[in-house]
Amino acid sequence: MNSNNSKKEIDQRIDMITGDPKRAIRVLSVPMIISMFLIMAYNLADSVWVAGLGPNALAALGFINPLFFIVIGLGNGLAAGATSLIARSIGADNKKNADNAAIHSMVLTLAVSFVSTIFILTFLPNILRIMGAGETIDLATQYGLIIFGGMILFMFSSVASGILRAEGDANRPMYAMAATAILNIIIDPIFIYYFGWGVRGAAWATLISSGISCILMFYWLFVKGDTYISFSRKEFKASWKVVKDILMVGLPASAESFVMSVLGVVLNLMLVVTGGAAAVAVYTAGWRVVMMAMIIPIGIGTAAITVSGAAYGARNYKNLSNALSYSAKLGVGIALVTATISYVFAGYIANIFSYSSQSAFMAPSIAAFLQVMFLFYLPVPLGITASSVFQGMGKGLTSLILTVLREVVFISFFAYLFAFILDFGSVGVWWGLVVGGGLGCVLAYIWAEIYINRLKSNY
Repeated sequence: MNSNNSKKEIDQRIDMITGDPKRAIRVLSVPMIISMFLIMAYNLADSVWVAGLGPNALAALGFINPLFFIVIGLGNGLAAGATSLIARSIGADNKKNADNAAIHSMVLTLAVSFVSTIFILTFLPNILRIMGAGETIDLATQYGLIIFGGMILFMFSSVASGILRAEGDANRPMYAMAATAILNIIIDPIFIYYFGWGVRGAAWATLISSGISCILMFYWLFVKGDTYISFSRKEFKASWKVVKDILMVGLPASAESFVMSVLGVVLNLMLVVTGGAAAVAVYTAGWRVVMMAMIIPIGIGTAAITVSGAAYGARNYKNLSNALSYSAKLGVGIALVTATISYVFAGYIANIFSYSSQSAFMAPSIAAFLQVMFLFYLPVPLGITASSVFQGMGKGLTSLILTVLREVVFISFFAYLFAFILDFGSVGVWWGLVVGGGLGCVLAYIWAEIYINRLKSNY
């Protein structure tokens, strides 16, 4: 590709994210949705293949999942911080600041991944004991040591994707994730069963395939040189202000993932008390399906970070308001369809996780979980959209407060109420997610509407 064509494509991407917010959200969200579907597909593949090893192996993944999502949350938090600042800089027509934001985000990624890797590898067995892993601790440790040893791969891929999305390029992150997911799905059963590595095989398959994404991202950003963002050492100036701007979104966004991971630990403990490892295994399998149903609203919300960031940077509050309302309406409409499909075909979906003799008994419970979650799907896009728009505006702390209210106050309270006070057992934990999550998401959206209306009236 010659330089004229490269410049033309870059200009088209910038015009797109600063123009009609509805079109920008549709254009950016489709590749993001496909990328997230691929991520969830290979996570689901892990669960499906590991389920054949029995409920203890599947429960081991359930205990690692909250910690793994902390890692993903750190990467996604830094990515959100980079995306937000770069998009706001583009909206304000400040390329130098956009470049500096990208370079600083990469430096932060290296530092955070190094410190986090050392900490988790050192204390993993102790953390798992606190989480109540019990009889599954050996399997969970085997899986976790491998996964967390490659933390830099997950973080780099997330931040690099965020940088590309900030300038309106959502396609290449999708291509990288497609390569990762396809490879992982192919080698998963080979490593788990053919090589006889069990849960360690699932971990190695995930780690090796994630390296493909990193290689592609590195090439596009640092070698090919056809991006709006430039990584020039000559132009780079270390700035605590840039670091602060990234972390003002990145740390709260990471903390949101941490809060959700802590909630996962809390729910696992409730499930262990009410139903043992089998209850955790049911929740682990069913929650993977729920997250797949949430892919489209999450993808739309991720696109909204870029669009709302560019609108806020340009002080175009009409576009900001349109980005919020359009993302929410689109997300809720699609969630209704996916929720209905999940409800109707719950039994068939449950059979995917119970194909072996060791796990067949879980099928009815997984199906029941999926049918309860029908009501969970519908309000979630409201909360996702509100948090995304606040992150796009650089208001990461507000997004964090809303997440804490939803996860810690509402969901934890109602899960405990239904499971123990009302004595619903494990099913009560499921209803806690539905009632608490729904209330929290509606509150978040109302808060975002009020905030943006005030911006419009004061401008």
